Amino acid sequence: MPDRTGTPQGLDADTCHAIAAATLGDATRVKFVAVSSEGRFTALQSGAIDVLLGATTWTLGREARAGLMFAGVTFYDGTSFLLKRSAGVAAARQLDGATVCVAPGTSNELAVQDYFRVNEMSFRPLEIAEQGQSESAFLSGRCDVMAADRIRLVGFRVLQADHQADFLLLPEIISKEPLGPMVRKGDDRWFDIVRWTLFTVVTAEELGVSRRNLASMATSKNPAIRRLLGLEDNLGIALGLDRKFAYNIISQVGNYADIWAADLAPLGVARGLNALWTNGGLQYAPPMR
Repeated sequence: MPDRTGTPQGLDADTCHAIAAATLGDATRVKFVAVSSEGRFTALQSGAIDVLLGATTWTLGREARAGLMFAGVTFYDGTSFLLKRSAGVAAARQLDGATVCVAPGTSNELAVQDYFRVNEMSFRPLEIAEQGQSESAFLSGRCDVMAADRIRLVGFRVLQADHQADFLLLPEIISKEPLGPMVRKGDDRWFDIVRWTLFTVVTAEELGVSRRNLASMATSKNPAIRRLLGLEDNLGIALGLDRKFAYNIISQVGNYADIWAADLAPLGVARGLNALWTNGGLQYAPPMR
């Protein structure tokens, strides 16, 4: 979401900054383009943007039909429901007949349809593409429930400040929503750069290399750390990048834990599935060698 100066902040924004640091050596060289849930794939297909981020779920249909492909997963999430606590609802199975605000053209929309169909329940969809308008409709009572990625609902509730307790996030997660960057098919070099940018921030966390200790790590004798930082083997050349591409990412943006601490920990979000594989999570990077 934008900060007070209008600059986007968050996990997706920092992923863009990391890609810029890897590719151009400067994390600030990013042009953010606002796209709607319905127009985002066209924007990428047309070349209006080079990489699509922003709560976009990896699905078969999107890769097979749209000429696009996912470079990896930055956040494992799922569709959930948020409603006013005064509604007296404690479980999703109690939502029969509810009016649900959901963004059209999203995997959340299909997940809601599937959930109500499987459970033989009815609902009235209120499809609103623009996030702010959807939230306003929910607050004004035009819909009973908001359905979206759980992290988005958590963020919305946090923004209600002193009124957070007025809103209940139901415990059910009704879909798998692996979120990450998409690029156009056919540009394999760009795909590799975006993918290995994601793997770099995870690998750095695995190896204990962060923004805070990067200077001392540059003298490490650990061969995995030396390869990561471009001190040996020069893996950057294989990607068409500077040998210090990973160093640039870590020094300017951080490892995955640094990014989490800056963007998600303030919302009270636990790592959960997004913990490293060594800690029982799903974040796992192939070897950088």
